[in-house]
Amino acid sequence: MIIYRYIANQVLIGMLIATAVLLPLFSFFDLLEQLDDVGKGTYRTQDAFLYTLMLLPRRFIQIAPFIALLGTVAALGKLAVNSELIALRVAGVSPFRISLAPLGVGLLLLLTMAALEQFIAPQLQQKAISYRAVALNQSAELGRGLGIWTRNEQNILRIGHMLHAKRAADIEILHMNEAGFLSAHTHAQFADIVANDAWTLTDVTVRTFSDNQILSTHANVARWASFLNPEDISTLTKPPESLSPTELLRHVDFLHSTSQDADAYALALWRKVGSALMTIAMLLISIPFIFGSIRAGLGNKLVFATIIGITVYLTDQIIANAGLILGLNPIFVALAPSMLLILIANLWLRRIF
Repeated sequence: MIIYRYIANQVLIGMLIATAVLLPLFSFFDLLEQLDDVGKGTYRTQDAFLYTLMLLPRRFIQIAPFIALLGTVAALGKLAVNSELIALRVAGVSPFRISLAPLGVGLLLLLTMAALEQFIAPQLQQKAISYRAVALNQSAELGRGLGIWTRNEQNILRIGHMLHAKRAADIEILHMNEAGFLSAHTHAQFADIVANDAWTLTDVTVRTFSDNQILSTHANVARWASFLNPEDISTLTKPPESLSPTELLRHVDFLHSTSQDADAYALALWRKVGSALMTIAMLLISIPFIFGSIRAGLGNKLVFATIIGITVYLTDQIIANAGLILGLNPIFVALAPSMLLILIANLWLRRIF
């Protein structure tokens, strides 16, 4: 038990050092990107720093697999260089038992990632995005001039832009009949969300299409039973990766229930699972690094581990984007890289153990 705690402490220190190196490095790149927008609107240098600061939990989650890899390699490599691993082996401690300590620290890392992913990172990232958009005078739209589009079985809704959480401007509703043809078109200057399924439309023009004519009516105020609630609208204006797992799960169910394409949100959801599996894979891969020959030197092993981490990161990004473009199964796209690495790590461990 004492040996286990000692190794675990060394691995934990190694991961903390890796975090202290990698997190500021990636945040520095974020800051450089934000500094390009300083001077636009009311966006100032301190705003760029605040935006970068609020993204720290998200960046930590993204680089956690590489923190696990480099931290474990550094910690166990130090023990190997100091001949402490040899002493443990002579004392009868098997490589398997030595490996349990890094895996225990990895479990703690996974729990930290899960807590950040659910309760802290999404909220801070969404606040950062909103704060930046306000400073740059940007509205919450899917694209400039495109607005926010969504649908259910019989309606297609376009929201020009959200003025705030419960008020929208430039609303269009396309009403479809049972045959799938356009039966009516509603345009409103403003919409106030008074309840989850009730909207009050202001300055409303309704055009009804029949076989031979188009009837147009106007009303100052009208009520509409919407299929969207405020949470759904809020979700539509946020990047998929900024949503928590529960938000993503709920929104994927909503998109499926309204026969909409949910691949982008499903991929974001399963990539969160894939990130946890990737962390496990990196921990497993880091162990054979050390139980192999140490004569190459700890520095060389760290460089090699860094190359592997960068390669895995870039490959994972390429596979995710290609899978989304090609319409591949989101579960397969998100989990395949980490599962492949776990398989490789398992084969490598068998050769060592």
